[in-house]
Amino acid sequence: MSNVYALQSQEKRFDEASVWIARLDKELSGDDELAFQKWMAADPDNKKVLLKMAELWDKMDNLTRLSDLYPHEAASEESQAHRGNTKRFGAYIALAASLMFVAVTTFWSVSETEKTTGPAVASMVEHVYETAIGEHSKVTLPDGSELVLNTDSLVRVNYTDQYRLLILERGELHVQVAHNKARPLSVYAAGNLVQAVGTAFNVEINSEQKIELLVTEGKVLVAVHQGASGDGDRIVPSVLNDAAVAVSAGEQILLGASEGEVVKINPEEIKVKLSWREGDLIFRGESLEDAMVEINRYTPVEFVIVDEDLKRVRIAGLFRAGDVNGLLAALRKNFNIAHERTKDGKVLLSPN
Repeated sequence: MSNVYALQSQEKRFDEASVWIARLDKELSGDDELAFQKWMAADPDNKKVLLKMAELWDKMDNLTRLSDLYPHEAASEESQAHRGNTKRFGAYIALAASLMFVAVTTFWSVSETEKTTGPAVASMVEHVYETAIGEHSKVTLPDGSELVLNTDSLVRVNYTDQYRLLILERGELHVQVAHNKARPLSVYAAGNLVQAVGTAFNVEINSEQKIELLVTEGKVLVAVHQGASGDGDRIVPSVLNDAAVAVSAGEQILLGASEGEVVKINPEEIKVKLSWREGDLIFRGESLEDAMVEINRYTPVEFVIVDEDLKRVRIAGLFRAGDVNGLLAALRKNFNIAHERTKDGKVLLSPN
């Protein structure tokens, strides 16, 4: 299956489902039972998330007893439509909750053992995560890897028993990879494959449709316009070897450029490049023209620099992504740059 998630609301649903699973471990009062039934009926996805959680724990061999008692209840999601027995479903969830040793905090929480030996996930897990302009969001993936999406980004997540694959359609992501030597995690973007066993790196499709890769921990391997087979609907990554380009922590490469050279990046520059994860934009002497290109990624407002000399003015400072009023105030106060709003919503920048 494939779903587009509004990340904030879906994360809230996961949290609520986690609370209900924990509470189902105990005897519900009459009011609690009514509240639970109301929550389940409020949205079909509530029931799906709750069932998915139980199935995940089942695949972690924590529901052996349930499989013995209710063998049909451990069937795949496709068979759920044939169950139709709410009492058995309630027993399923209660048993799942009773076997939890820690509270579930996210939908895809996994044990430390799984991070090293590999989680037993469904034969194919497919989700789509998307952020709007000005948003950045974090999601925990099926294996425990942490994915952060920048503004106006879209990624398809394909996990199987053989591979872990993120297909970046647009925008920028940073991923902290859960270690699993048997199943490296790959990011596929614009014909390039980036692969890691357990590390952290940042991938961006820039305005020129080139791929900017920055490694913040460990080492990743890169295959340029190769390393994957299949079509747009089902891409299968290859396992890269030492013949691929290696990029280590503190290094960056621009894929799609003719040279494709690996270059060193100092820690301060890495901090600047990844400041978006905290909702900040940091400039250290970029031209106003270049800075506005970056700022435009975080707001639907269109900025127009009406003076050619003004484009070359160097600016520095920290700005909150998407805070147009704060940006304009800082430009006026610190750089003597005036602004004018037009009827069609544009902001014209000119010397004061």
